[in-house]
Amino acid sequence: MTATVIDGKAVAASLRGRIETETAKLKAQTGLTPGLATVLVGKDPASEVYVRNKRKTAEALGFNSIHIELPENTSQDELVGKVKALSADKSVHGILVQLPLPKHLNENAVLDALDPAKDVDALTPTNAGLLLSGRAHLVSCTPAGVMLLLKEYVGDIAGKEALVIGRSLLFGKPAAQLLLAANATVTMAHSRSKDLPGLARRADILVAAIGKPEFVKADWIKPGAVVIDVGINRVPAGDGKHKLVGDVAYEEAAQVAGAITPVPGGVGAMTIICLMQNTLIAACA
Repeated sequence: MTATVIDGKAVAASLRGRIETETAKLKAQTGLTPGLATVLVGKDPASEVYVRNKRKTAEALGFNSIHIELPENTSQDELVGKVKALSADKSVHGILVQLPLPKHLNENAVLDALDPAKDVDALTPTNAGLLLSGRAHLVSCTPAGVMLLLKEYVGDIAGKEALVIGRSLLFGKPAAQLLLAANATVTMAHSRSKDLPGLARRADILVAAIGKPEFVKADWIKPGAVVIDVGINRVPAGDGKHKLVGDVAYEEAAQVAGAITPVPGGVGAMTIICLMQNTLIAACA
């Protein structure tokens, strides 16, 4: 048996088309253009690529893209001031502060300065609390993308056992809440969990988000399970080159799973387009 490949690019393209249509309709009916502001501090190469891709997508969709680039040595007060100014700007509907920040800056203090209604990454305590209470308006982008993939390829997940490996604020915790809201039975695992392979073998839906290349092996996977690989890891590929791999050993896992996301082309394809969806939601609020 070879698993069905969950095509994140195709699902993202479909959502992109709907966002483009809704954006054009919003402009025609109200004159309003969704505005997305990105804030980048320092020169981290990966962060620069992520932000550039987000800006390009926003512009292609017809959004107003505002970019603020600050030097590595930016002070806490200066960054908080920029975030507060963007929060007060009526032409800005979504604000994304690219993480991680340089080590001398306090991420929590920056997020606390962000208007929750413009928090399109859904990282503020307000949005995390609304998700917990089942009243979220904006949902963290990667977990939202995962739920769209499950809806497209699995359908109703009520009663299914789901395991989320990883408990980050950016993915693990919100993903668990969304799976619970969809009536799955959810287990959260992490670096201190005992018998991780045993926990994984019970899961109908196995979600790996731990940042360890090809950590989850085929013998961890329940035959026919759905495997969602959130990891993106650069590993040597010989001759000084690198390749991207996930947190799951894809080739061997695909022989056991019923469906699996590839890396690249799976979950990652959903994240940016879900960010655009959040910006549109915020603009329409």
